[in-house]
Amino acid sequence: MNKWALPLLIVLMLFSCGKKEGHITLKTDTLEIVQLSEHTYVHISYLETESFGKVACNGMIVLDDGEAIVLDTPVDDAVSKELLGWLETQHVSVKAVVATHFHEDCLGGLRSFHKKGIASYAHQKTIGLLPEKEGERPRNGFTGLTEIGVGNKKVLLDFIGEGHTPDNIIAYFPYEDVMFGGCLVKSVGASKGFLGDANVAEWSRTVSDIKSKYPNTAIVVPGHGESGNSELLDYTIALFTK
Repeated sequence: MNKWALPLLIVLMLFSCGKKEGHITLKTDTLEIVQLSEHTYVHISYLETESFGKVACNGMIVLDDGEAIVLDTPVDDAVSKELLGWLETQHVSVKAVVATHFHEDCLGGLRSFHKKGIASYAHQKTIGLLPEKEGERPRNGFTGLTEIGVGNKKVLLDFIGEGHTPDNIIAYFPYEDVMFGGCLVKSVGASKGFLGDANVAEWSRTVSDIKSKYPNTAIVVPGHGESGNSELLDYTIALFTK
């Protein structure tokens, strides 16, 4: 082994264990799409908030064999239309959209998906937290662990417990061990963020149970901030441990 081989190997290992900076596939003023793995992408849109200013909000796309599942919509209908338009240019049919909890950054663009006739899903708790006469609501509810097929593969939707909200779920793509943690999972270095609907007492326990149930997780996508590995789960557990 030459004198440069070992240092180079160490550098490569450090990068592989750190944050996941994928290939940027699309970047506009309102939407960014970043490829994380062969079958998964992060979509990033921006929400104006009173407390935190302009906030970048993550969702995830799982693609296989010309089909897609979108996890959380972009923040509004206009950006959701932009996302759907990009998928059309890739000759991809969107099979389903999933809201991982009841906040605007998860389902603010749901109307654009419904206009396309795309099936929408959420935990029954999420649907119950949304007023019937205000805005769009997901049309298909579930309670236990649920699978949605995409191409020849599947995405698991799972409610483990309360944390950021009473209804927050995670989505898991077992083919590549990619988890969309949504706002239940924090990026490394993030603050606790908005706690208005949170169960802070249960948050660490919920994420600990997620880590135990999905021990092979290789990539974790949080609701806001940089993606990474299971270090994000550890960071979130520590952040909310008394």
